[in-house]
Amino acid sequence: MTPNTPIYIIEEARLRRNLQLIADVARQADVEIILAFKAFALWKTFPIFREYIRSTTASSLSEARLAFEEFGERAHTYSPAYTDAEFDDIVRCSSHLTFNSLSQYERFHRMVGQGVSIGLRINPEYSEVGTALYNPCAPGTRFGVTSDKLPLQLPNDIEGFHCHCHCESGADVLERTLVHIEAKFARWFPQLKWLNLGGGHLMTRRDYDVSHLIYILKGLHDRYPWLKIILEPGSAFAWQTGPLVSHVVDVVEDKGIQTAILDVSFTCHMPDCLEMPYYPDVRFATHIEPANYQLSVANCQFLYRLGGNSCLSGDFMGFWQFDHELQVGEEVIFEDMIHYTTVKTNTFNGISHPAIGMLHEDGTLEILRQFGYEDYRSRMD
Repeated sequence: MTPNTPIYIIEEARLRRNLQLIADVARQADVEIILAFKAFALWKTFPIFREYIRSTTASSLSEARLAFEEFGERAHTYSPAYTDAEFDDIVRCSSHLTFNSLSQYERFHRMVGQGVSIGLRINPEYSEVGTALYNPCAPGTRFGVTSDKLPLQLPNDIEGFHCHCHCESGADVLERTLVHIEAKFARWFPQLKWLNLGGGHLMTRRDYDVSHLIYILKGLHDRYPWLKIILEPGSAFAWQTGPLVSHVVDVVEDKGIQTAILDVSFTCHMPDCLEMPYYPDVRFATHIEPANYQLSVANCQFLYRLGGNSCLSGDFMGFWQFDHELQVGEEVIFEDMIHYTTVKTNTFNGISHPAIGMLHEDGTLEILRQFGYEDYRSRMD
């Protein structure tokens, strides 16, 4: 039984399934796979994660502190630009520290000290990410150094390359990307100790070819046996691990369009749906394409547009056909809403953040966090 409040529910059994698969890939391919906080950072679940993985990746001081203070290990840290005010604390919380540019390296590398492995982000000028918002290799990108800008002999303290150019991609995309990475940067591999292939490797997706991923990574090892290979996916860890449960608070009609207003917001609680954009799966409902709406409304019962409870006019998401008339108070459940949600949510309009719960393997629901006025107020303080 879920509480009468919007809530993200992480299902422990599904989370462990993903973690076990990821741990098996790491073992069979002899690579390290670490959690990227940018997709999932719910630290109360870290005791479960520590049963399967050893490290995490951070892109800010707050994420680096979360790794050090809550996960219990120093982070693999990368940021587009470090600042003077935060750099010493970032170093303290990091085991690996990657610079985005040669100018950042020149400015800060002498402050790193012993015990931290320095890397440089590279740009292979190749990515199959179709959405411009998420393409880190698009012309004019601010991410990474192209091969023509690197000296033939790297500085002695640079020990690794970091490359991120995937987004929920398959093993075949990694295979094609490696061709470009090696063609442009393999000449420097003998000077390195590690190669971080970034995130976006969605190995827990049902149709992902895990065997081919292992084959690719083993081949990379065979070609460069001295390199430690690191992957840092985010979505793969939390993929299909639980829903966002919302409730109908009203149903309104205008020009033949019925909108079910929910106690959640797409712009506040599901921002990727608007940014990507994409249509989430809604339990017990069928999505109707906008182009087919006028045809469907004449032939289908129980057709609703789903609207968020904020003042943003565009805070709605598509048209959905249910098998019954929606009633105020009933649940509308958005599937697969754990990755890239809680880390990106906001309190625009003072909309309350959904609670966060863990559905344990024994069927009990533990409320990990609830939010209220003080959470909103403290952000404005």
